[in-house]
Amino acid sequence: MLSANIYRSGERMFDAYKLFNLGGVRVAVMGLTTEDTHKLGNPDNMQGLDFRSPIQEAAKLVPELRGKADVVIAATHMGHYENGRHGVQAPGDVEMARAVGGLDLVVGGHTQNPACMKTENVLDTSYVPGTPCQPERQNGTWIVQAHEWGKYVGRADFQYRNGSFTLVKYALIPVNLKRSVQAADGSSTLVHYTAPIAENPDMLTLLKPYQDYGQAKLLVDVGSADGVFEGDRTYVRKRQTNLGMLIGRAMMEKTRADFAVVNSGGIRDSLPAGNLTYKDILQVQPFGNTLCTLTLTGREVLDYLGLVAKMNPGSGGFAHLSGVELITANGVLLQARIGGAFVESAKTYTMAFNSFTAAGGDGYPVRTAHPGFVNTGFVDAEVLRGYIAAYSPLQVQHYAPSAPLAASPIQ
Repeated sequence: MLSANIYRSGERMFDAYKLFNLGGVRVAVMGLTTEDTHKLGNPDNMQGLDFRSPIQEAAKLVPELRGKADVVIAATHMGHYENGRHGVQAPGDVEMARAVGGLDLVVGGHTQNPACMKTENVLDTSYVPGTPCQPERQNGTWIVQAHEWGKYVGRADFQYRNGSFTLVKYALIPVNLKRSVQAADGSSTLVHYTAPIAENPDMLTLLKPYQDYGQAKLLVDVGSADGVFEGDRTYVRKRQTNLGMLIGRAMMEKTRADFAVVNSGGIRDSLPAGNLTYKDILQVQPFGNTLCTLTLTGREVLDYLGLVAKMNPGSGGFAHLSGVELITANGVLLQARIGGAFVESAKTYTMAFNSFTAAGGDGYPVRTAHPGFVNTGFVDAEVLRGYIAAYSPLQVQHYAPSAPLAASPIQ
């Protein structure tokens, strides 16, 4: 692993870079990690780690590497943000390329989008697989990112001659991606965007036993839904969705909590309409976080919810709430209602949340040392699985964010 900006006890935890000789061309590859990692990862797993500014570390390293290499590449997990508009996230590849001269290429990740540009500083948000892709270029630096989940293989052909590093050809190669085509009779079929890539028989023979084993565990029917439960990150991190409500209700029922708080960063996919399998559930909650409860006074509830109300839309901290209604003005919490009644300062309430946010993940306040804290040990995906099995077929109208708590099967 390479990362120039992760420190422990004042020293780099990993190698900052590696040098390669490719046919006589000296190539330096350095690694950089988003400084948001401290709030995105589980704090319990990052004690003592210091995620410093990757831009500042790159600015220190690049002059050194230019003296050792003909080509300098940064392999990053920082994100590609159109025109550098990173919002509440830490700065990404575009901002670094603008700030640090001397980088030839950035191979990035983290934002899970195909970094194909319409024009300078304008992202092609409607990119169609198999069509030409123009990579980002900032301050003389090429920036590439090949979307997510192995959907594409990115290929960039460069030429280095007489001190000049030139992009010859670039493509995002779809890995057997398909689209739905509707026939005149209303039926639909899936067709490849491009010519399919043939399976490698030797690799298939090697991997198929593992695939079969996994499929037997994952493709187990759990229940069904009469519509889609929305979990796409472009929606779930900006507004309340029915999936956030569903997860919260499941947490409340399992613990008999009065209300639940669900961080949107822990919701990774939507639940489709129709039959639901265990695989569908794990795609929504893949991290294995455990379900926790916290018993608080009404005053403590309002203090906690006051912090939650300030979580920025667009971040993983943006909260989905079940069983509680916030009353705010100009972003400031004034009061809250739980079960339809105003929170009373002297009364006690039980909140359900997950182990990740309890430990301070996604910027939440740490509450693991609170005397009212309990980690139940129940895994979040298993809790959701049990709830879906018990109440299928799920009706999406019962989980609309505006729906009252009484619309849920649990009481």
